[in-house]
Amino acid sequence: MKQSLLFAGLFWATAVAGQTPAPNLVEQLMQAQPAQFGAILANPAKYEVQVLYTQIDRDARNRPQFTSHAYRVDAKQYYYPASTVKLPGAILALEKINELKIKGLTKYSPLQIDSAAVGQMAVTRDTTAEDGQPSLAHYIKKILLVSDNDAYNRCYEFLGQQALNERLYAKGFRDLRLVHRLSVGDNEATAKVTNPFTFYAPGTQRVVYQQPLLTNQRPFPHRLDSASLRRGVGYLSFRNSSEGELVNQPMDFNKSNYISIANLQGILKTLLFPEAVPKAQRFSLTPDDYQFMYRYMSMYPGESRYPAYQDTCCNYDGYCKFLLYGDTKEPIPKNIRIFNKVGNAYGYLIDNAYVVDFDRGIEFLLTAVIYVNEDGIFNDNQYEYDEIGYPFLANLGRAVYAYELTRPRARRPDLRKFKLNY
Repeated sequence: MKQSLLFAGLFWATAVAGQTPAPNLVEQLMQAQPAQFGAILANPAKYEVQVLYTQIDRDARNRPQFTSHAYRVDAKQYYYPASTVKLPGAILALEKINELKIKGLTKYSPLQIDSAAVGQMAVTRDTTAEDGQPSLAHYIKKILLVSDNDAYNRCYEFLGQQALNERLYAKGFRDLRLVHRLSVGDNEATAKVTNPFTFYAPGTQRVVYQQPLLTNQRPFPHRLDSASLRRGVGYLSFRNSSEGELVNQPMDFNKSNYISIANLQGILKTLLFPEAVPKAQRFSLTPDDYQFMYRYMSMYPGESRYPAYQDTCCNYDGYCKFLLYGDTKEPIPKNIRIFNKVGNAYGYLIDNAYVVDFDRGIEFLLTAVIYVNEDGIFNDNQYEYDEIGYPFLANLGRAVYAYELTRPRARRPDLRKFKLNY
């Protein structure tokens, strides 16, 4: 992002920085930039906008204190979460490895995945890994670097549908249901049944752990009103035609994934600041797990060697950084890192992020969703991502960042925990 973009909002941010933050602070920040946000603010219900901005202040011992400001955040307002569900999937895959407590079993252990039911796909090799071996660590890298769908599906299969949801419920995250793989045509029956896994000792065929096929017998119904889960005016069905047939009725999301904006940010906050949440809410991760997650959440695709993305379409810093940089391919300044997980599908764009500026001592959490589907037709790939969605999220991130530049802090945060080698 050009430096002019970073500082363009200072003149208006100064006007509000001295005020006591109001419950509608996010709306105030957007109202101050009508050129960027006027159309959205004129009809926020149309765009289904939800924004949760959390300020972070540190005490004398550098412990974080959180103050949240919500704009239209509503756990009963459905949106399709797309790839944002991959973050809890990745975290819980690491947690499961630790809680199995099997000697020799780690996130780096080579694995093979069997196909034992309808729709399942086996895996024996991963050509993107340095040694050609699949592993949970490598799958999680791909999830965090470029939002790889297959990589998430493998974490989903390792966890099983039941454990994925129950583990999150047990930690207090109850406004969610994660009930299917992504982009493989999963249905209600196939999603309940997950593949057998075999883990090996590195460089050998010695089996360290075998997990049989898992079948979920517990229903995870939507907590939302069923009628509110039927969206739009039509959708393309590819069941009988590779080109798609238009169905002139709302698309039904009653059997789809869901996670509230508050739960999304809560999971991110728990991962980044485990010391600041109740012990029962924390994930069972090792110090190496935390460093692993932080590194690949904030790494840019071009910085990765395995997998290598240097010569692909996703080789630019902002590829999965919608807030602040979703509308540009310019390099992100070295003093800024964004620890996040994005999602985009069916006209929904979401980013769930922790933004750090090491030079200026700035940190904040920002989670937002916008829906851009003017014709109301799903599955037609006619969404206004470039025209409306990406600019909105980028401008929102910049507006909050500009406000943070002027917001008084009693103490400068010590951010060394998040300053990593890439």
